Amino acid sequence: MSESEPGFRLFGRTPLYMQILIALLLAVITGLLLGTYASTHEELINHLAIPCELVLKALRALATPLILLAVLHAFMTTEIPGRSGRKLVWLLLTNTLMAIFIGLMVANILKPGTWGQMAPPSGTMATNKTLDPWSLLRDTIPESILKPLNDNNVIQLIVVALAFGIALRGLKAIQIEQERSQYRAIEDVLTMLLEAVIRILHWVIALIPFAVFGIVARTIALKGFEPFKALGGLVIAVLLALFLQACFYVTRVHFGSWVSPKRFLRGGTDAFTTAFSTASSTVTMPLTFEGLVQKVGLRESSASLGALVGSNFNNDGTALYEAMAALFVSQLIGVQLSLPQQLIVVLTSIFASVGAAGIPEAGLVTMTLVFSSVGLPTEYIAILITVDWFLDRCRTTINVMGDMAVSCLLDGKYPKTSVEPFLQEAIAPEG
Repeated sequence: MSESEPGFRLFGRTPLYMQILIALLLAVITGLLLGTYASTHEELINHLAIPCELVLKALRALATPLILLAVLHAFMTTEIPGRSGRKLVWLLLTNTLMAIFIGLMVANILKPGTWGQMAPPSGTMATNKTLDPWSLLRDTIPESILKPLNDNNVIQLIVVALAFGIALRGLKAIQIEQERSQYRAIEDVLTMLLEAVIRILHWVIALIPFAVFGIVARTIALKGFEPFKALGGLVIAVLLALFLQACFYVTRVHFGSWVSPKRFLRGGTDAFTTAFSTASSTVTMPLTFEGLVQKVGLRESSASLGALVGSNFNNDGTALYEAMAALFVSQLIGVQLSLPQQLIVVLTSIFASVGAAGIPEAGLVTMTLVFSSVGLPTEYIAILITVDWFLDRCRTTINVMGDMAVSCLLDGKYPKTSVEPFLQEAIAPEG
């Protein structure tokens, strides 16, 4: 579901980004007015952060079931042919790893978290969590199936999701060979549960403007505009990283397929514009497929495999942003993430990007798991909400560009019309 689709709305058909912009404007005005009373009414002003705290609690509650159901649903419902499927998995994995590498590289070089001073949210306690690889290996197996859901343990959740996903897909294959159809009931249940979680997620997303208003108004009233300098650094760093990822796509398409960079970018204009305006790769999917087939000139099989199937797994922009957000917050609170911890960020970002449904602001949900995996306080996500509405649109555009790049690479070195002139000449009647 996107902003343009029917759903739970508090302000009619006003787009979510407009609601957030209005909330930001009102928050600035309110914060300036309350700033004169900060010394005498600090406790009352702190109550403005309550909506944001409630939204964060709801996001943490939805994170684990969203990823678990998304992975299981993908394993059960996605049809991927053998050889093309292996190539698709390789392309998706390398694209996502490159995105996370670029994000971590830019965050480590620019260090946007050191660009400004920002006090921790109230009640926040930063934890410098050290990770032992052997202890991590021992902890991958949960004591019970439901424990990862209760503890928000992303590593154990991944193990459970992969184990059940592979098992269910294998049973489905066996039943199809035996002409049995019991697996369809499981598919229907997973589909319904995933849609239910996404529906609840939309209810939470509808409250984000209130969260933005409260956290921004409180911050300005108590601290002024100084804390937002660091967020400016984050925006610049993320935009630079997304640009580098786009350059990687264009370069890979140029050397790995018959499509020229100019043809690739021109063919995706409508899809990129729609992705930025709606912040939803799911809504953009039909335009992505249409642009690949009609404007770029790909085979329908390549376009569908990359843009329709691959889009369920390919969220490179989301993975990049979540990895950068983790490093940004660690720099902000002065906690140095070690190499093992950054590797955990890579792993959790990959699976969090799969669980991030193609809907606006879904990355905020899975980000709670990325933070928890390395001991970062999730309360800082409240601060990121103030700029996430804009960065969400930018990373969604990169997600769509990644889908298109995968389709071009699957199409190979030769266009579908390369042999048609010879065939037409051979079968053309004389005279």
